[in-house]
Amino acid sequence: MKVGVVGSGLVGATAAYALTLRGSCSDLVLVDRDEARAQAEAQDIAHAAPISHGTRVSSGGYAALSGCRVVVVAAGANQQPGETRLDLLEKNAAIFREVIPQVARHAPDAVLLIATNPVDLLTDLAGRLAPSQPVLGSGTVLDSARFRHLIAERAGVDATHVHGYVLGEHGDSEVLAWSTAAVAGLPVADFMRSRGLEWTPEVQEEIDTGTRDAAAAIIGGKRATYYGIGAALARIAEAILDDRRAVLTVSAPTPDYGVSLSLPRIVGARGVEATLTPVLTPEEREGLEASARVLRETGQKVLG
Repeated sequence: MKVGVVGSGLVGATAAYALTLRGSCSDLVLVDRDEARAQAEAQDIAHAAPISHGTRVSSGGYAALSGCRVVVVAAGANQQPGETRLDLLEKNAAIFREVIPQVARHAPDAVLLIATNPVDLLTDLAGRLAPSQPVLGSGTVLDSARFRHLIAERAGVDATHVHGYVLGEHGDSEVLAWSTAAVAGLPVADFMRSRGLEWTPEVQEEIDTGTRDAAAAIIGGKRATYYGIGAALARIAEAILDDRRAVLTVSAPTPDYGVSLSLPRIVGARGVEATLTPVLTPEEREGLEASARVLRETGQKVLG
């Protein structure tokens, strides 16, 4: 199974590295307008293949994407300190208008997995530019992982036993759906009470803030985030490649909200197979509507 990664910057290269270490695919090709960068990243990652899963790693032009089952699109400008994801829209939309038609031309059977920010609106744009292909965005898969990680720290458990969804925009208006959060099948408050652990509105607010501000804190310290999103992209790609029917909060066109945003979705061989609607509190539903409104209004201003 072959995967392409378009954009060999920190996110694209880290996603490629994660795909190689996890043995997600048999063939991996990196494409970038900076051909020397793509070639160097491919060579570096290829040297990890003999001591991981033997993935064949190469680089090339758009034609090298032929035969890909999944193409990860990570091309675009990075978020800078003090800049929101939505600030990136205009310049990255221009890049997508150049990149997506080329990807669609050379990999017409691939599922397009969008990583570039603002991911929700660029998922919408990619769908318009490649209307015959399945398109989904990384959405809030990473945000949900951050949410689970912070709950797990407080609960003192392995984060794989914590579940909970972040919905809506991958950005400032995202909604932490506390009503979906559970530890070992118990609502978080019940689990914490059973273990004699502190659980107050202040603790909940700390987790909320930590989830929302994670990217800004990391960018402030090292100017970019890439490990978490690289692993998230590999996980989503695997769900597609192996037809796993995994439930992931990816971004996809959502007619009820008039824009691409994140909800729990079943992800399989053709991308999004179905969308699930969690039971939310009135406040969470209002937050999700507000998040969709932010995305619609921004998209209409810039994308039309």
